[in-house]
Amino acid sequence: MIKYPFLEKGMTIGVTAPSSGVPSELHELLNSALKSMEKKGFHIECGDTPWTQDKAKSAFAKKRAEEFNDMMLNEDVNLIIPPWGGELLIETLEHIDFKNIQNKWVLGYSDISLLLLAITLNTGIATAHGTNLIDLRGDYSDDTTAMWQSVLSTKTGGSILQHSSKKYQKEWQFDKPTPHIFNLTENTYWKSTANHKVKVRGRLLGGCIDTIRHLIGTPYGDVQYFKNNYIAGDSVIWFLENCELSTTDLRRTLIQMKLAGWFNNCNGIVFGRSSANTPVANYTVDNVYKELSDELQIPIIYDIDCGHVPPQITFINGAFAEIEVDNGKGTVLQTFN
Repeated sequence: MIKYPFLEKGMTIGVTAPSSGVPSELHELLNSALKSMEKKGFHIECGDTPWTQDKAKSAFAKKRAEEFNDMMLNEDVNLIIPPWGGELLIETLEHIDFKNIQNKWVLGYSDISLLLLAITLNTGIATAHGTNLIDLRGDYSDDTTAMWQSVLSTKTGGSILQHSSKKYQKEWQFDKPTPHIFNLTENTYWKSTANHKVKVRGRLLGGCIDTIRHLIGTPYGDVQYFKNNYIAGDSVIWFLENCELSTTDLRRTLIQMKLAGWFNNCNGIVFGRSSANTPVANYTVDNVYKELSDELQIPIIYDIDCGHVPPQITFINGAFAEIEVDNGKGTVLQTFN
């Protein structure tokens, strides 16, 4: 049985950096994000790690883990949001106190998704794959990003519906800041390998494929244990997004996931938009999706609102979902049961 945290207005957000912290020259971004959350009515409990960054990490592994563990056990902290992702969260896993994970939301994406998936697989507690803290620093959020608060405020037994965005951001334009952070210029169009209306149902699991793939073969990535203990044989929908992989590296990773049994009893896979997916020779990402769909005999939906090409829908690891795409538009209905 999945356990779902619940977010209420006025709760306290714990800010810690289990992956990358914010270098001094960008501290204004973090300060702006903290002030923005306070304006939304939240209280802030900020650790030391968000303010430091050296050698591709906020601090050494034990310090990052200890700060996260402390916030998890702190009864005054109700929700944990790292400033953003990074590169080396995996160093902290052996120091995370998984036996004492509390029923409180952890929200993030990119390298943070490694921790999110590990928490859900090992504890059955739902985690939230969505916006990071830095991207909540604007005066207001676009409709897609803003849904994070409604999703995390859904009660156990309740459902929440999200829609595909109208437009997405093609590239980051830091020299052209806007009150809503993202520069949404390109028309969103969800696709599928079936080229017709597609609907898939199942339990959500996923994250940034660059990083969650490193859970395979470790004690923190036992998907079968999760299925046996928390979802009573329900099928799974994997949501994945590619940050930096070429098409051949993506293909190798998907094959590894298949051989490890991660795609057993899988009803469908959805992929986020990506600025990576670099073709190797004439091997394109469309080839990757088609081959995987044919091999697994399941639909593949892609170019959805998930990951490093914002905005993104808030996906809940462990929730039961119905994902539908028709004529470029999509919906994600999540039920917290």
